[in-house]
Amino acid sequence: MSENPSPEPPSAPAPDPSDTAWWSDESDGTRPLDTHAVMAQGDVLDRRRGETEPLADDALPRETPPPPPAIAAAAMRHIGQVRETNQDAIYTLISSIPRETGDATLGLFVIADGMGGHEGGEIASRMAVAAVARRVIADLLVPAIEGSINVSLQALIVDAVQEANRTIWEHARMTGSDMGTTCTAALLLGRSLYIGHVGDTRAYLIDASGIHQLTTDHSAVGRLIEMGQLDPAEAREHPLRSQLYRTIGQHPEAAVDLVFQPIGDATHLLLASDGLWGCVEEATMLRIVQSIDSLQRAARALVDAANRAGGPDNISVVLVRLV
Repeated sequence: MSENPSPEPPSAPAPDPSDTAWWSDESDGTRPLDTHAVMAQGDVLDRRRGETEPLADDALPRETPPPPPAIAAAAMRHIGQVRETNQDAIYTLISSIPRETGDATLGLFVIADGMGGHEGGEIASRMAVAAVARRVIADLLVPAIEGSINVSLQALIVDAVQEANRTIWEHARMTGSDMGTTCTAALLLGRSLYIGHVGDTRAYLIDASGIHQLTTDHSAVGRLIEMGQLDPAEAREHPLRSQLYRTIGQHPEAAVDLVFQPIGDATHLLLASDGLWGCVEEATMLRIVQSIDSLQRAARALVDAANRAGGPDNISVVLVRLV
């Protein structure tokens, strides 16, 4: 005589979401598996604690994109040994821009050396830095985060410096000041560098072959050097070394130099006010940057070198490691 098959066990009732017992356990706060799930994963339970289950072939994640360059920056200002106020201003920003093919590193580095009247230069340099940062953040960083970036980086960096010029010019007219400033703004996106430049604050790129000045000084001495009428070694002692023919904020419009430079194998970007490069030889700056691993210590060493040379002006440095 054959036996009747055993009846199927009744299925467990669906959990009530209002009942916290089905997802929370007082002992460890984890959600317990239901009976059917435990039976289906019996082979997994035999594994040692902490061991993970291999993914099925069709569940393998997509290839991870290469990480963006791990850049870092250090910035430092010093009043120097002679001046009563510090009229330099500096700014650094490092972020990332989300893209479908992998995030891109974004860096914005600005240096400004103010001039004119009691506190006029200090105000002008801070206004220049703020105007450039505000424009780049509003037109590039925020739209990129929202996924709606649509801007020419060359035009953006030039427009940002020109906006700084208009802001200072209007403020100077309202206050009756003759304030002005230099401004060098470097925008790094991925492996490309875009520089907007007015005045004699400088941008250098450092690689295995040496230190390379990317900007041109808008000074009487700089023009003489550009025309081949003055040796660069004589510039530090020339009586016209501080006479600028192009600045920010002293005319309603400003011509802005644009420099585009792939960084290639460069290791560092260096922004310097004339309080640094006017006192410290380029070979010395190169040796300091290449011999000191810590960016902060290297920046301090550059400032110290300018002070040991007399520190006749405010000293500012922005040092960026590109690799």
